[in-house]
Amino acid sequence: MIKLYDTLTRKKREFVPIVPGKVGMYSCGPTVYKYAHFGNMRAYVFMDCLRRVLEYNGLEVKSVMNITDVGHLLSDADEGEDKMVESAKREKKSPYEIADFYTGQFFADTDALNIKRPSVTPKATDNIPEMIEMVKTLLEKDYAYETGDGIYFSVEKFPGYGRLSKIKLDEQMHGARVDVNENKRNPIDFALWKKAEPNHIMQWDSPWGKGFPGWHIECSVMSNKYLGRVFDIHTGGVDHIPIHHENEIAQSEACYGIKTTNYWLHNEFMLYDGGKMSKSLGNAFTLSELAEKGYEPLVCRYFCLNVHYRQKINFTFEAMDAAKTAYERLLGQLYQHKQSAAKTDAAVLEKYKNKFEKAINDDLNIPLALGVLWTMLKERKSKDIYETAVRMDEVFGLKLNEARPQKAEQTELPDDAAAIAKRREEARAAKNWALSDELRNKLDEMGYSVKDTKDGQIVTKK
Repeated sequence: MIKLYDTLTRKKREFVPIVPGKVGMYSCGPTVYKYAHFGNMRAYVFMDCLRRVLEYNGLEVKSVMNITDVGHLLSDADEGEDKMVESAKREKKSPYEIADFYTGQFFADTDALNIKRPSVTPKATDNIPEMIEMVKTLLEKDYAYETGDGIYFSVEKFPGYGRLSKIKLDEQMHGARVDVNENKRNPIDFALWKKAEPNHIMQWDSPWGKGFPGWHIECSVMSNKYLGRVFDIHTGGVDHIPIHHENEIAQSEACYGIKTTNYWLHNEFMLYDGGKMSKSLGNAFTLSELAEKGYEPLVCRYFCLNVHYRQKINFTFEAMDAAKTAYERLLGQLYQHKQSAAKTDAAVLEKYKNKFEKAINDDLNIPLALGVLWTMLKERKSKDIYETAVRMDEVFGLKLNEARPQKAEQTELPDDAAAIAKRREEARAAKNWALSDELRNKLDEMGYSVKDTKDGQIVTKK
């Protein structure tokens, strides 16, 4: 049984898919106007782990993640310039060139993090007609109204507004700045469609003149288009809860007249040394920048997996150093298990498998599952342990099948020396000490020293 923490109900719930054996999952994707930083990537590592856990349990997952290439204004509260337009002006390129470039960079980063590509990755600009139709429906149902600068959703018309974020509508309206946008009936009404100035470089024909969609409506349209009226899971960061996802619920349920999402899951922020991580503060690094500092992308992924997705994770370079050391040690220990000819009792393997599955199915407790893996590696070296770890890696996504000697300690051996070292490992596992000594002497004659440790032998060049 899989249990997931549902943000809407604020409790863990047994996951029961709408269609037995299948899962429809929608995840809020990137606004492709600049490089994503490591903190941004936490949401996609979480999305990937959730998908992997579902698939590990035998479920077929259809994963949809949008690409926002229009409609996301500099302020989430419908103010300022479109982020795509602002970036296009800054880089002196068209918004479509900007979108194509940063979409490519985003997927290069997710590939490096071993994040599975979603089943469908629709662009906002490819779904403008469907967005216009949804706006028309909301106007017809009297949930929206037209002003001089656009079409807005009237939150007062939707009684359930605030369910996700637990905000009280009266308090929000009372405390809001009434001079933010004089076109709105209420300050917290949100844009479904914005009318464009003649010189605006991203605009489409609509019943209300030329314009472009609001940010929130794209997710309602694309989740419905690719997953249906009602789907299983919606994911995103906690920053989406009070505005983007609250608005998405309102416009979807108002339009379709039903609850459209069964489970809402949100990941917490990544902090920098206990404070906010942001490019503007100079403390948010891209994966490329971290790689230049010696932290390969899978070290970054390992770092993320060590903290539960619903807890804040604190980035420091000391913590990254620890993750790098631990990841290298993990691969090194797995390499030693892979080289061993010894066997592990099936009951022992089953014990670890059960503990692992209990952890991952309890609201994705990946840190606990990693602990199970580390404990299992303390068992006597055997290829059975290695193969069990590789099966667990279907969830971790750490490429444990690429186990290798620890870089800091193990010399890369030529084929002849590596073959002797492997035979010696097998002799030690079989407690054939005479053959072990004989093979040690051969390595010594070839110019290699051998050190035996609790984790296996370490062979280095003299």
